[in-house]
Amino acid sequence: MRTRDMNSIPPITKNLLIINVLCFFATLAFASHGIELEEMFGLHFILASNFRPWQLFTYMFMHASWQHIFFNMFAVWMFGRIIEQTMGQKRFLFYYLTCGLGAGLMQELAQMGEYWYYGFGAYEQINLGNTIMPMAEYLNRWNTVGASGAVYGILLAFGMTFPNERIFIFPIPAPIKAKYFVVGYAVIELLSALSQRGDGVAHMAHLGGMLVGLLLILYWRDGGGKGRRRGGYTHYDRGSNSWDNFRQWFTSLFKKKEPHIDVTYGGRYGQEAAYRQQKKEQEEELNRILDKIKKNGYDGLTPEEKKRLFDISRK
Repeated sequence: MRTRDMNSIPPITKNLLIINVLCFFATLAFASHGIELEEMFGLHFILASNFRPWQLFTYMFMHASWQHIFFNMFAVWMFGRIIEQTMGQKRFLFYYLTCGLGAGLMQELAQMGEYWYYGFGAYEQINLGNTIMPMAEYLNRWNTVGASGAVYGILLAFGMTFPNERIFIFPIPAPIKAKYFVVGYAVIELLSALSQRGDGVAHMAHLGGMLVGLLLILYWRDGGGKGRRRGGYTHYDRGSNSWDNFRQWFTSLFKKKEPHIDVTYGGRYGQEAAYRQQKKEQEEELNRILDKIKKNGYDGLTPEEKKRLFDISRK
């Protein structure tokens, strides 16, 4: 990849940066007139009265502070432009939005667990120590904003695409490999989610973005895209994939696998692979003969082709 291409900002990354910044300034402008866009477009708890389905999408374009939007957009600029150039524009946009959506769903799931665990549904009010608040109002305060889930998906994609690329992370004095950087971030988020309840950070959303990103990347590398490179690894092709293909692949992960047995013959392994290759060649030959029959009729076959067709049909 040329240096000029690496330093430029590709269109999807550029537009994401612009949209997020414009939304942030719009939030500040409307707030000065007493209109809270975060309440309208932030992601509320699904059982709260302020929840709306579209918030699963719009929440990732809302940010709570200058620091919040700066670090998120810095990560989008730093890593997103590289991943977009690797994935392609359409796939990168799909990946970004899907990671953000997955992060939102994970946050909703975590909040639902908290709601059930503490039995909030059985109370009409909650004691916060210095005040007593109606439960409905308290649940409406569970509001998630920010592109962090999508950003964590981008970080995961960078770590999986360029695992040995060395990057500098402040305040670590030495560069570290991207794969260790991603694993470290995931561990920190997991530990934070388990130990730092009420710190105002949606740790489960971050993990949700990484999890959805991982599933997408594994799907594409497992042949869910157009091609598969030799050795079982592919970069992200620029083709499109249907939801049905993804659903079938995802459900196949949980299906019981048939026992695999390697057959030996003459001290060699791989007879099973040879058999599959032979079957594939027979199918290709049969398709060729059938196409010829369709064009020229059965009489258009050579004696060898007629014999071959008879032999294959008996198997």
